[in-house]
Amino acid sequence: MDQATEKIAKILRVDKHTIEKTIMHLEAITGKKNVMEDILTENEKLMEERMLALGVRSDASSKEVYDALISKIESDDFKIFKALGNPSCKSPEDCHNIGQIARKVVDPPRGLFLKIEKAKEFLIAQPPQKIMAFLGYKSAEEMAEKENIFELFAALRFLEGSEWLNAVFFKQYEKLTAEDFEERDIQVIALSPKWDVAAQEFVQKKKHNISHLKELGVVFIIPALLGISGEILRMFVLIMHYLYEIPYYSSIIKEISQYETEFPRALVSILRGDVSEERFGELAEKSHWLVVQRYLAKDDLNDWRLFVPHINPEAIHWMKAEESLYKIGDLMDGFSKDLLFWSGLSWVGDYFKDESGVDVLVSFNLVDTVMSLVKQKEMVKYLYHQEEALWNKIFMTYFNREMIEEYSAKYLLQGYFEV
Repeated sequence: MDQATEKIAKILRVDKHTIEKTIMHLEAITGKKNVMEDILTENEKLMEERMLALGVRSDASSKEVYDALISKIESDDFKIFKALGNPSCKSPEDCHNIGQIARKVVDPPRGLFLKIEKAKEFLIAQPPQKIMAFLGYKSAEEMAEKENIFELFAALRFLEGSEWLNAVFFKQYEKLTAEDFEERDIQVIALSPKWDVAAQEFVQKKKHNISHLKELGVVFIIPALLGISGEILRMFVLIMHYLYEIPYYSSIIKEISQYETEFPRALVSILRGDVSEERFGELAEKSHWLVVQRYLAKDDLNDWRLFVPHINPEAIHWMKAEESLYKIGDLMDGFSKDLLFWSGLSWVGDYFKDESGVDVLVSFNLVDTVMSLVKQKEMVKYLYHQEEALWNKIFMTYFNREMIEEYSAKYLLQGYFEV
């Protein structure tokens, strides 16, 4: 086995024979040779360029490289913060402004989303008791008429327990039909201050204040101050990621809406984020690739599906967000060149020696760096966004970007494909 293949296997934490077998098959199909060497060369070139820009020596320790990336996040965040006129993450108006700038950058298309009246029907049929008690309503009908339906559905995520949501409320989705959906614009909303107390636990647990409602076409921001460096930059990249993710799922929902009998089951599978449990034997003639629509490493760093060939739609959405980030600078104070630093780095990373001479993996991925900053006090470092992006990079290099986007959507529900 060549050194490049062995190095990439190490970065991916994958058995080198798995990678070797996959490469042999892809080479036979595409006729492309030395792809691992090309990826490793590009990886080293991108790191060298960025480290030079940060003033970091090529023989720097893992801590020096990591600290320089963290400082870059803080510097970029400060530029955005000043350009926005020192916004407050606790202000709904400022959060709304951030959301609208992100929406302008991405300019998402209209999508197919659950009708408002149907959403109200669900709330009335299965009243969320904790939300009603929190808002002081005795009637679900009155609440559904008087309150913002998007805010109520957002509150389902942080007030009602997941057990009730999955076992009771979301069971209603199993009866949905294509007629229950309509075309609408995607919305980015900042929740009103009345949710502050209720959302605090959610924000502290998630370590971020942004989430989304796929079925309704909504990105919601909880006005909250985490008091962590890089908050504004983190908000922008999270919102932009969701603005790429929602149209992706909307297009799949539109596709499956043609199949009346399969539609409810497929819709619920998408909203749950199901991932295939299918294992393929060593003697399989074709190369099997999983489509993993979640970051499995968030729950289990050693999930077996992380160590077999797979592509990850999430990593595609993040890649697009990182590529578009520089446009924020164009819309505000003209510092787009600073934000271009992060473009193209989603899959980049390598091992650097620590003070004891031990190899430590450093991810140059923007999201890994931002989330490591969030968890800095807990001494937690994120690496899995880079690892998943590297799997995508391998597939895209053998094939192309259009094919990974097509296959990730086409085979999402099946959970795997053959090449």
